[in-house]
Amino acid sequence: MAVSGLLQTVLLAAAAAFVVFAVVLVYRIVAGPTMQDRVIAVNGIGTNAVVVLALLAAALDRPGYLDVALVYGMLNFLMSIAISKFTVERGGVI
Repeated sequence: MAVSGLLQTVLLAAAAAFVVFAVVLVYRIVAGPTMQDRVIAVNGIGTNAVVVLALLAAALDRPGYLDVALVYGMLNFLMSIAISKFTVERGGVI
């Protein structure tokens, strides 16, 4: 099912906006004063990547991108759990 030109443009613009939000989160990773700020920023970037992949799947009519988005979302969740567990074991409390 093809997407109309206007809808495709809106979806691609939304994907571009989420990419900009992810770039802004890179600042929080670099300058974040605490480990918790960095973990949340990395998780936010991963979430933005999943949303961008889903928007691209809809805009470009590529359903395979949704599979990649689901796998990346699961890996992002596991990464957050692993970093949180590592931080707690080192003596920090998230």
